[in-house]
Amino acid sequence: MSDNKDNLDIQKSVRSDINEQKQPITVSKESVVEVAKKHSAKDMILWLLAIVAMILATLVSQYLPRYWAAANDIWVQIGITVALVVFGFVCLAFTNQGSAFKTLLKDAGIELRRITWPSKDETTRYTWQVIVVMIIIGVIIGLLDLFFNYIIGFII
Repeated sequence: MSDNKDNLDIQKSVRSDINEQKQPITVSKESVVEVAKKHSAKDMILWLLAIVAMILATLVSQYLPRYWAAANDIWVQIGITVALVVFGFVCLAFTNQGSAFKTLLKDAGIELRRITWPSKDETTRYTWQVIVVMIIIGVIIGLLDLFFNYIIGFII
């Protein structure tokens, strides 16, 4: 009898150790909306740089070869375009809105980990149900089309 009690005590202590080791997944404490509403001179400059970089990225292939002979090569144009787009996104990442977007993505990843995803069997079953319902609806719509064509043909 005491062996069973000892085993239960060991199991309880192991469970409590496991529960203590688990750390809860927490979402950010600061609201994304509050962060995105903050404005500063740095944000305005970074937004302006990002917009100019994106506009220049769209104009590189059309106007740059006229003024710089090396830009006639397609790979130079692609490289400059990619560099300008990356520069624009880096500028946006350092704004308050960019940090709010990064926080939003991190929180979305946390929420995705909390989801209970369906099993393969459930997914297959639901997929077949959708396919069957779509076939039935397609047949009904086809019959309605035939009926209305017959009625309109009879009237005309």
